[in-house]
Formats: sequence, C-alpha cells, structure tokens
Amino acid sequence: MAGKRGWARGVGLMALVLSAGCAQPPPDAEARLAELEAEGQKMDEALDNVEERLLGNQARTHLWQELAERHQQVSAVHCKHAHGNVEAIIEHEERQEEKARRLRRRHVASVDSAVLTSGNAVESSQN
Repeated sequence: MAGKRGWARGVGLMALVLSAGCAQPPPDAEARLAELEAEGQKMDEALDNVEERLLGNQARTHLWQELAERHQQVSAVHCKHAHGNVEAIIEHEERQEEKARRLRRRHVASVDSAVLTSGNAVESSQN
C-alpha cells in the first residue's frame, strides 16, 4: 500500500511540475488581456446606454398612459356637462330671438303711429 501511495504522490508531483511549466502565459497575453478588458469596458458602456434608453422610454410610456387616462376622464366630464350647456345656449338664443321680435314689433308700431299721426296732421292743417 505504501508503494501505491508513493506512486500516486510521484504522479501528482510530476503533474504539478509539468502544469507549472505550462501555466506560463504566452508573450502576447498581457496585450490580449488589455484588449479584452477594453472590449469589456466598451460593452459595459453600450449596455449602460441601452439600459438608460430603455428606462427613459419606459418613463415616457408611463407618462403617455397617464395622459391618456386623464384625457378619458376629462372627456367623460365634458360629455356629462356638454348637454346641459347646449340646452342653456339654446334657451338663451330663444330668449334673444323673442327679445328681438318684441323690439321689431315696437319699432313697426312706432313707425305705424308716426305715419298715422303725420297723415292726421296733414289733414288737419288742410282744414
């Protein structure tokens, strides 16, 4: 059993020695690493930009939804009160027309009496 353990330790030690030699980075590894980090930074900036735009669009969408809801409420109130306002306008217009008819009757009556008076005055001056 001791032989098997020694054999396993020897293989493990040999693997460690060989892997340490293989673990040395290639000569252009630092340049590639810097390039990858720069590319990662650009990707982070691009994602931040996309996130900012999405949040802005989401806020704009919420604003338009709220405005649409308010518009519906205002339209409902307007429709509720518009009928009464139209009736009041029609009633006012009818009163104004009646007032105008009365004024025309008075004017016609005053013209008729002026004509009759002037006719009477002419006849009495001839006598």
